[in-house]
Amino acid sequence: MPLLGLLPRRAWAALLSQLLRPPCASCTGAVRCQSQDFDIAGQFDPMIPDAECLKIICEILSGLQLGDFLIKMAWKDVRHEMVAKKGLAPEVADRIGDYVQCHGGVSLVEQMFQDPRLSQNKQALEGLEDLKLLFEYLTLFGIAEKISFDLSLARGLDYYTGVIYEAVLLQTPTQAGEEPLNVGSVAAGGRYDGLVGMFDPKGHKVPCVGLSIGVERIFYIVEQRMKTKGEKVRTTETQVFVATPQKNFLQERLKLITELWDAGIKAEMLYKNNPKLLTQLHYCESTGIPLVVIIGEQELKEGIIKIRSVASREEVAIKRENLVAEIQKRLSES
Repeated sequence: MPLLGLLPRRAWAALLSQLLRPPCASCTGAVRCQSQDFDIAGQFDPMIPDAECLKIICEILSGLQLGDFLIKMAWKDVRHEMVAKKGLAPEVADRIGDYVQCHGGVSLVEQMFQDPRLSQNKQALEGLEDLKLLFEYLTLFGIAEKISFDLSLARGLDYYTGVIYEAVLLQTPTQAGEEPLNVGSVAAGGRYDGLVGMFDPKGHKVPCVGLSIGVERIFYIVEQRMKTKGEKVRTTETQVFVATPQKNFLQERLKLITELWDAGIKAEMLYKNNPKLLTQLHYCESTGIPLVVIIGEQELKEGIIKIRSVASREEVAIKRENLVAEIQKRLSES
């Protein structure tokens, strides 16, 4: 399975929270479920947390190497927000509706600034100023080209109150034997300033913005691409398995696996005192672990270690002190 790449700690936090959270019965949202998996709560200056959430989505999708993507951004129920909640005249809101057919970046925001009706309305100008400020932050984060301001975007959840966004993978020309994958959005989120207050007996308002990652859809994409390429879908990223044919060799296995871990090699072993060698080898074959290091009485006496290729079943003996270097060499060549 291809490496997923290095993600910043906060990006992994957002992704892993989705993996660790049990599925719920009300998972009917556009991505997976109605709850956000990374959230920023509290009263902060405008657009700073919103920009960071968009940055985190970019970090996760880029790190997973899924291909080109675009994040569409808009406001929830634009006309209703503008008329019923912001106090805009209906004709002004309708003028904003003319832009629903448009999409773009900061240039579209600048275009809306030039509209004579919008530029004369205080609330509209405040919204446009927030948008301009958001794009300034997105530019500083280096992700502005990944964001498309698209007022036609609509999220199906009622609790969003401001900025909403949805990440989609861009279709790329399919190679021979490949079928286009139409999975919809792979990440989404937005601002929901009123949701927390609904559950507070005193109705305290806690502004929030968050995001959700569509883990099942991402896994589906990765699996389909691997199947197309004839690659086996692995359930583990383990590179080396530490095995023994002998009884009472747990301490030697622990010494060996510690040496591999300290060298940054992904290694594991069975959590049993006296596992059968055949059981250990079958485990490696079923999970796709490429290499096995074997230590027994004879190897310990001669100061050697056997390295077994799971795919070819070939074994070679090397000196114990050369183990890490040999493993690293083989992994770099694979």
